[in-house]
Amino acid sequence: MNKKIKKWKEKFFKQLKKIKTEHLVKQFIKNNILFLTFLFTCVLNAILLRFFTMPTLENYLSFKPILADFGVVLLFGSFSFLFKNKNRFTYLLIVEIIFTLICVINSIYYTFYTSFASASMLSLAQFIAPVGDAVVENVLQLKDLVYIIGLIIFIAVHIHVKKKHYDRKEDTKLEKRKKTIKGIAVSAIVFTIFTISLTSLEMGRFVKQWNREYIVMRFGIYLYQLNDVFVSLQPKINSIFGYDQAKKNFEEYFSEKENHEENEYTNIFEGKNVIVIHGESIQDIAINRTFNGEEVTPTLNRLIREGLFFSNFYSEVSVGTSSDTELTFNTSLMPTKSGTAFVSYFDRTYNSTPKYFKEKGYYTFSMHANNADFWNRRAMHKSLGYDKFYSKETYDVDSENIIGLGLSDKSFFAQSVEKIKKIKEKEGTPFYGLLISLTNHTPFSDVEKYDPFDVDIKETVTHDDGTTETISHPYMEGTKLGNYFKSVHYADAALGEFLSALDEAGLLENTVFILYGDHDARLPKNDYIRLNNYDTATDDIKDEEDPTYQEYNSYHYELDRKVPLIIWTKDHQVQGVVENTMGMIDAMPTIGNMFGFENPYALGHDIFSIKDQNVVVFPNGNWITNKVYYNSQKGEYMSLKDEEVISKDYIEKNNQYAEKLLDVSNDMIVFDLLNQEKDKKEAK
Repeated sequence: MNKKIKKWKEKFFKQLKKIKTEHLVKQFIKNNILFLTFLFTCVLNAILLRFFTMPTLENYLSFKPILADFGVVLLFGSFSFLFKNKNRFTYLLIVEIIFTLICVINSIYYTFYTSFASASMLSLAQFIAPVGDAVVENVLQLKDLVYIIGLIIFIAVHIHVKKKHYDRKEDTKLEKRKKTIKGIAVSAIVFTIFTISLTSLEMGRFVKQWNREYIVMRFGIYLYQLNDVFVSLQPKINSIFGYDQAKKNFEEYFSEKENHEENEYTNIFEGKNVIVIHGESIQDIAINRTFNGEEVTPTLNRLIREGLFFSNFYSEVSVGTSSDTELTFNTSLMPTKSGTAFVSYFDRTYNSTPKYFKEKGYYTFSMHANNADFWNRRAMHKSLGYDKFYSKETYDVDSENIIGLGLSDKSFFAQSVEKIKKIKEKEGTPFYGLLISLTNHTPFSDVEKYDPFDVDIKETVTHDDGTTETISHPYMEGTKLGNYFKSVHYADAALGEFLSALDEAGLLENTVFILYGDHDARLPKNDYIRLNNYDTATDDIKDEEDPTYQEYNSYHYELDRKVPLIIWTKDHQVQGVVENTMGMIDAMPTIGNMFGFENPYALGHDIFSIKDQNVVVFPNGNWITNKVYYNSQKGEYMSLKDEEVISKDYIEKNNQYAEKLLDVSNDMIVFDLLNQEKDKKEAK
């Protein structure tokens, strides 16, 4: 009997304990429903951001970033317990809004830059307004707004809680402190577990933060953003503490660099005038392409046939886009890790192409019919050594000659010819001039203002009665890539008119004409798939099971971001196609060799000296050679030569090279290391 009573008591108390536990859990949820909603919505947004931006199986299965995001959200949320009930919602709402904005901004930013936003970009906010239409029309998507749903849910739960009076009882100060400490303690445990799971490679990349995709994939968006704030402030901290190490690394790097060797192109252009075209968003995908027998870029195609064309040339831009290209082209330095050199480091000393030409007695100038302060060009062009910057205020701009962001290329080039005539007459010396085009800028929406150009497929059909009919298939009509082709066709026509006007004015005599594309147009991958796999029968993309379907993955997309580099003279002094892989950082050494000057602190190489051994490094740590395109955040590569066996040593060697190059380049700019070298030179 006693055994039965004892057994019954144990069962009763066990059930009672269970009921008590369930009651406590329900009570905890009831009393903290707002806090739990805050945790859930913020972490969910972070998960969605990774899914939408980096849709890979590895990312879907990764638990590390979820752990990191949860730890950050819990840490910030824990401080809400210190507030009175009526103020707790306000605090959590502010934090929720901040976390929501982080997701929205990064979602939009990733669509355009294939990277994540940096706090250093706050200093560049002034440059967003002029391209606002481009962002809304070409970048903003429905997925970028899905994160707001979490904010709406949070507010809705607050209204529900307020109606039910769940938080009517006010905790004592001691209870508030205890809850806060418990929250911070749990957050600390989460971070401890997370830290233990990290590898040394992951920690190293987190500290350097030059591969943002990799960091977000492994550390989550919130921890990335917190670390980014610190990294953005690092230049100011380093300017006090990091100079000696930066200087040591700089000296070691260049002490090991091989001396430049002369080749068949050395000094071939010495003393000639130079006109450089900075071609806005021109990329190789448009070159030698036709629609219904009509060329998209007849002018560029002619220059390629008659001049020297670098067919595997890549832009190496970061957040500074066009300004990054100007920096890299003119100095053979990479974009900075934080912010952009044109805005954050315009007051540094640079060894630049315009300065070397000035040493040779040239008059140097730049022309761009946009606001002189856009990308801080007014200040930076002085630092680069241009004698004069002809900006928007020196051009006649009215509503009749505006396309897209400003003055049309045709009007810009026509007015620029008159300015170059006066420069030649006044200065009486050789000149070096940079002209920055504008019309071919995203969003490529002023279709009605471009020259007529169809991007459809016209097909002639013969009927049974012998009559013929022309049928038009839409093909690329109505797509962003299709509109881009129309825009490039207009820009190419403007370039053709410019060359004709220069020739008529005698300005092509004894002149070298150089054109480069500043960066790719950041167009949708699906448009490229349509371009390669369009089916006229269905007016749609072919099925992947179709034997004629051409695979198009992220690596093909990266390879298609190539831009042109063309060097041309009227007398066809140089001709041919250079197929060796080359980056914007290699432009200065290559061109300098042709004109008889050398920058001893160039990080790039003369392509005619290094040839097939060149490694092109991108700001995110990816790199490409003649053999391989390597994706650093995935740790994988695509072989560009099927018969080539790629060794681990080859990958590791180039990874180390890429990392060292990015570090040294950044230090040279941040610590103004060339200024000290300049002082040494002048003291001798």
